[in-house]
Amino acid sequence: MSVAELDHARASVHERLQAALAQQRSAFRSNPNPSYAQRKQWLKTLRRVVLDNKHRFVEAISADFGNRAEIETLGAEVLVIDGSIKYLLHHLKEWMAVEPRHISMTFAPARGEVRYQPKGVVGVISPWNYPAQLALVPIATALAAGNRVLLKPSELTPKTSALLEEVLHAAFPRDLIQVLNGGVDVGSAFSSLKLDHLLYTGSTAVGRLVMKAAADNLVPVTLELGGKSPVIIHSDAPFKMTLERIAWGKLLNAGQTCVAADYILVPRAMEQRLVDGLAAKFAEFYPTLAKNDDYTSIINDRHHARLTALVEDARSKGATIREVNPASEDLGGTGKIAPTLVQGVTDEMAIMQDEIFGPLLPIVPYDTLDQAIDYVNDRPRPLALYYFDTNQGRIDRVLSATHSGGACINEVALHVGQDDLPFGGIGPSGLGAYHGREGFLTLSHAKSVFHQRRVRFNQLFNPPYGKAADTILKLLVG
Repeated sequence: MSVAELDHARASVHERLQAALAQQRSAFRSNPNPSYAQRKQWLKTLRRVVLDNKHRFVEAISADFGNRAEIETLGAEVLVIDGSIKYLLHHLKEWMAVEPRHISMTFAPARGEVRYQPKGVVGVISPWNYPAQLALVPIATALAAGNRVLLKPSELTPKTSALLEEVLHAAFPRDLIQVLNGGVDVGSAFSSLKLDHLLYTGSTAVGRLVMKAAADNLVPVTLELGGKSPVIIHSDAPFKMTLERIAWGKLLNAGQTCVAADYILVPRAMEQRLVDGLAAKFAEFYPTLAKNDDYTSIINDRHHARLTALVEDARSKGATIREVNPASEDLGGTGKIAPTLVQGVTDEMAIMQDEIFGPLLPIVPYDTLDQAIDYVNDRPRPLALYYFDTNQGRIDRVLSATHSGGACINEVALHVGQDDLPFGGIGPSGLGAYHGREGFLTLSHAKSVFHQRRVRFNQLFNPPYGKAADTILKLLVG
């Protein structure tokens, strides 16, 4: 493509996005604070769209991945979206209410309040790993807060993105929800729009670029990123339960989950027992891999090659690699990678530097709990932290001494599915939070309002200042 053709293509993308934004901006100005009844209807319509098309989402997502278990899509996508919408419907009227606030006696007899107003047009850039959930939960939250929504789905899941465009445009006017499909050029231009809020879910590297682009227009952003989420296991943790929960959470979606365990810190004396136990649990969950519809494929060849390179880099630098392929199958052409345990890792290995996003699990031994805590704190703050133990004192210590976006005790990942818990990262793992009330607050503007009476106490401080003002101030401040 020539330079002139590239410029024309960029101009075309820009015009398309600007037209979509202008259409929604105009619609918002005509109805800047939608009623509870209107928002409730939007949410009910969105819920119907999801439930009526759940099997189409199952098929589209599986086709995009090459294979993904039906139950994983129904559970991790449809069920989560449905639960989120029901939670929003249940609490929305309460959240929309004007909230009275305290006013100091100095300003009596005034009163104060907070009114939660829609921000306007919210942009959502959603990722490929949970392409329905991570598009539609933010959309539901934005609608609950009374906003209009522009959605840019991932180009790596084209069938799901096309389905989102089809079903959302059939159910909603485009001045309320509009899906803007396209490649990296569309995503780049999208993050440069003069939106009223931008919510991005994806990698830390791209998150930095999104934030820079949004900063040019002072667009507030919520960044849901990732990072290397650790598991810390104490020797007192119930061993069988710990194995089962780690194995389930790690291999859900073949590890292509932002809150998947990225490495395990285990007491040195337990290391081999843990590795053997996890290998056995992996094999129990997935006795075959190649034609097993329960085991998800890697999203595309590029990510497959990236994960393979991580393993080979670790192997070449002295790590011990244990692939769990119970039936010794040839996985070539399946897009799948066998669950892989990696021991003897070091910071020089790529697998310990970036988020893995696949079924590879490094094991890091520690000698004391303080050492494990320091190991976590010496690294960028993760999106999630998981601690397995039964001693409440140690649990409180780990929670107090570490920083992470969220945490689970004796569990992994399930904090994300709780509508009454905010979901978000900290530092390199994200900025801001959403889900439930926190999502409503994130996508609303909290307008403070001060109501004054005809007569006010502080008129005594009008100039010229006299003895009354001097006496009162001395009483108040000494």
